[in-house]
Amino acid sequence: MIKLKSKLVILGILLILNVSCINNDNKTSMDKSPRIENISAKDILGNPEYLAISYGGYRHVDHDIEPTISELKEDMKLLSAMGIKILRTYKVHYPHASNVLKAISEIKKENPNFEMYVMLGAWIDCKNAWTDQEPNHDIESEKNAPQIDKAVELANMYPDIVKIIAVGNEAMVKWAASYYVQPSIILKWVNHLQNLKSEGKLPKDLWITSSDDFSSWGGGDSSYHTEDLEKLINSVDYISMHTYPYHNTHYNPDFWFVPEEDESQSDIEKINAAMDRAVGFAKSQYDSVFNYVQSLGIDKPIHIGETGWATISDGFYGSEGSRATDEYKEGLYYKGMRAWTKAAGISCFYFEGFNEPWKDGGNKNGSENHFGLFTVEGHAKFAVWDLVDKGIFEGLSRGGKTISKTYNGNIDSLMQDVLVPPIAREIKAY
Repeated sequence: MIKLKSKLVILGILLILNVSCINNDNKTSMDKSPRIENISAKDILGNPEYLAISYGGYRHVDHDIEPTISELKEDMKLLSAMGIKILRTYKVHYPHASNVLKAISEIKKENPNFEMYVMLGAWIDCKNAWTDQEPNHDIESEKNAPQIDKAVELANMYPDIVKIIAVGNEAMVKWAASYYVQPSIILKWVNHLQNLKSEGKLPKDLWITSSDDFSSWGGGDSSYHTEDLEKLINSVDYISMHTYPYHNTHYNPDFWFVPEEDESQSDIEKINAAMDRAVGFAKSQYDSVFNYVQSLGIDKPIHIGETGWATISDGFYGSEGSRATDEYKEGLYYKGMRAWTKAAGISCFYFEGFNEPWKDGGNKNGSENHFGLFTVEGHAKFAVWDLVDKGIFEGLSRGGKTISKTYNGNIDSLMQDVLVPPIAREIKAY
């Protein structure tokens, strides 16, 4: 834990970040933005007036308990108040995705000026994925075709809302050993969807992509640099890449540890510098994908389909691990990523809007449950405390409860849970 010698250091940092990032979240530019009825993925991706987020509305450990339409509408209104206008969601094989679209549609009927668009994901698996049999990564699951068919159905049912279809979620990265597929399988379905567009069976301005780890897009190991990946990059309308400095504080931590030249800094300075390096790490992974695509002579937009920072962990990222996990660090990462991507014209589908306790259902303190900017109960985490102060959530609620701050808004209490990253010299000596 760190002791605060001065709250002014923290609050000053937040003020600077807020000026560069949050103050513009709720502004609109009627001159720059197309009319709502004519908007397309090309108009909204990379547009700083259209903030993006990853969304799952599940509120219970039991994943079979689906969020209701009323609950989904609560969430849509909260996200909209933050300036969010694009969601990324999967679960087309559950009621969730279609209910999200229905909830948005109902709000639009109540308020024609309401804007919320969707990047709809179709899950893709290899043969024998999630079974007791050996996964065959060269052959796809028979469940993939119905996923694609459902995504097509929903895109045609809600063309004013669904602006992007993503084929797979981290479906090509080899560390997804339970289910990953070869790029040829993703390519097959991307081409299928592109053909439906050309045949008039999908909206012509619908964009098609695959949402995957930066390495799967050629930004990492050269083993990913295949002919099929090159064909896929040519076939998609844009690249949706994932970057997670948070996970790399354990798996690739050199950027995270406090370097020798920073050892004399105060605790808060060490933490702030580490979070600057974390944002820099995400930038470097983005650049690695950009450079690979450029080396192929291909010009495609590249946006961030996932990135985030958890606030609780009893595993690799907690007090016995990389010490990366707490609300203060999430707040700096969120604002830092928003500031960079907005300035650079990059869409960032930040992961995620709300905690989802089913993701590590057997361990309530597992990090996967705690990536949200809000708790399940609707408490706003430190990253969005300033928005509570601005009153943008007045009249809104989650689960019938008004939006309030975590830690009762007490910065001293919050900072008691903040840990300083390990010292590089000590780690190397060990």
